[in-house]
Amino acid sequence: MAKRGRAAGRNTGTSSPGVVEVPKGTRPDGPVAGVYYIDTGDCELIPDQDNSTGWLLRINGVMSSHIDLVDPLFLDFEYMRWIAALVESRWPPADRPKLRALHLGGGACSLARYFHAAYPDARQVVVELDGKLAEYVRGWFDLPKAPLLRLRVGEAREVTESLTPQTRDLVIRDVFAGAVTPRPLTTKEFTEQAKRVLAPGGVYLVNSGDAPALTNAREDASTIAAAFEHTVIIADPAMLKGRRYGNMIIAGSDLPFADDPGLARRLLGGAVPAQIWDDARVRAFAAGAAVRHDPASPSTAPAPEAGLPPSSTVP
Repeated sequence: MAKRGRAAGRNTGTSSPGVVEVPKGTRPDGPVAGVYYIDTGDCELIPDQDNSTGWLLRINGVMSSHIDLVDPLFLDFEYMRWIAALVESRWPPADRPKLRALHLGGGACSLARYFHAAYPDARQVVVELDGKLAEYVRGWFDLPKAPLLRLRVGEAREVTESLTPQTRDLVIRDVFAGAVTPRPLTTKEFTEQAKRVLAPGGVYLVNSGDAPALTNAREDASTIAAAFEHTVIIADPAMLKGRRYGNMIIAGSDLPFADDPGLARRLLGGAVPAQIWDDARVRAFAAGAAVRHDPASPSTAPAPEAGLPPSSTVP
């Protein structure tokens, strides 16, 4: 299953370029179409045939990111536009807030580039597991330099758990291994860690990919609703009705999300019109779905029932 969709009618690229050899210890000077070996496998850089300044990044066979080299405010992936719309509703760019953002999952840093353009005073950290990919992205694309944008190589949960409490306004979880988010990044225990690093009024926001059954999205919603007092979901109607595979944006906060007519209009006006569900609808959607938890450690696992061997114990 594809990890991320693109706007209807867009050409996702069908070229099959050869492997690009980058000398060890060097960084590419701008994007060159081809397949590149990275620490976790390979990635493919593809020119956007509909946009002379656009590039697509496919990681281990899954379409991951789009970058417009000239216009960082152009987001080709619809779910990223929804994220940007929600963030700008909470923090209007005209107010020039010094937004502190943590991006879990790097890809081509499309959203980080966007927020740098929208919020010039922002301080952002992008956590990317694949160190080689991070090097390539720095070389391919015109990314802001530190301290405006830092690329930190590491595992997203470990990095999040290492951060000082209340030091971020925004945490975005957009981490995939293939078409799924690693389970350790989806549990209530991890969600509480993300909540811990948020300042009052901060927002935790996830990209939840799912099939029509919506099992994953319901469990994501249930887990986030268990950790945060206020939630919203953004998705297109077909996705919300379980008619296709796609993406939902699920967000949680300790403060209510504003009833913003401008946000609703912006979501409806996109290439893929979307709806926003308030907290009551999110909790109704999640009703009965499991709240995910970390596996029990041996010291906390329940004892076997009488008459059953230890191997029959269900954690």
